[in-house]
Amino acid sequence: MPLIVPDYPFRAYLFDCDGTIAHSMPLHFLAWNKALARHGCPFPEDLFYAWGGRPVPEIVAQLNRDHGLAMNVAEVSEEKENLYLELLPQLTPIPEVLEEIPRMHGKIPFAVVSGSPRDSVVRTLETLKILDLFDVLVCAGEYPRGKPAPDPFLIAAEKLGIPPADCLVFEDADLGIQAATAAGMQSIKILPPA
Repeated sequence: MPLIVPDYPFRAYLFDCDGTIAHSMPLHFLAWNKALARHGCPFPEDLFYAWGGRPVPEIVAQLNRDHGLAMNVAEVSEEKENLYLELLPQLTPIPEVLEEIPRMHGKIPFAVVSGSPRDSVVRTLETLKILDLFDVLVCAGEYPRGKPAPDPFLIAAEKLGIPPADCLVFEDADLGIQAATAAGMQSIKILPPA
């Protein structure tokens, strides 16, 4: 089913990556569980989805606090990302978003705004063969505060040279929708494939 885009002359589209362009959230969840299993750290699926959009190191640090653990944030983050990259051959796109991208490509600029590390975002977009369609990538570690703060989206708008009010955000996570709203941008909530 095609996306229903608000009737406004948007000058840029800002896309979250995981769960918005790519149906990658189930793969990330598998990678998280493998990475955390040896530490005896639970990460229930509902919490995983509630924290969608948060940078990986921030999640590891929060899990340490919540469970009284001392996992090495950098090591667990790297292990989780490596496990995700191993699963990339199973990656599929979100169909309605992948239809909207070529429809508007070349008419307005695009950015990807993600809570994942740049390498993960690049590899995901390469796997879907669409990396070259994006003018700007704003990834974890490239902004002072992650979603739900507006920083990632505001940085993307600035890099594109487009006022925030003229940007439309495509986002699957509640934290991302909150970030878009805080940035003064309209957004479309992307639902997971049925």
